[in-house]
Amino acid sequence: MWIVVVLSLVVGVAGLAVGLFALRRTGSDVGEEGLPSDVLGLRQEVAALRAEAAGALRHLAVVRYDAHGDMGGHLSWSLALLDDAGHGTVVTSIHGRSEARTYAKTVTAWSSEQQLSPEETEAIGAARP
Repeated sequence: MWIVVVLSLVVGVAGLAVGLFALRRTGSDVGEEGLPSDVLGLRQEVAALRAEAAGALRHLAVVRYDAHGDMGGHLSWSLALLDDAGHGTVVTSIHGRSEARTYAKTVTAWSSEQQLSPEETEAIGAARP
């Protein structure tokens, strides 16, 4: 019985040595911080994707409301489309009985140089993370 235990231990150690030798032979480069270079490449790719996504209009919110007291149904709305820095636009559509008007205002750093309606301000606030 002891012979089987010792023999299996020797076979296990030999298998481990062969595996380590094969790993070294494949040329798995080790870079900074002791990580394989493919992991460092993935980190760089993720950083580049995050930088690219920062400029995307990915923060949005819609506020629906009644612009006129005699109309119901919340047919008017304000839509904020902003990037991570709060730059983008707020689009508003005012629905009336016989017409609908649409307005767009530029937003910079979560505010606008143009005067905002309370609903537009609410939409920008709701879009802010």
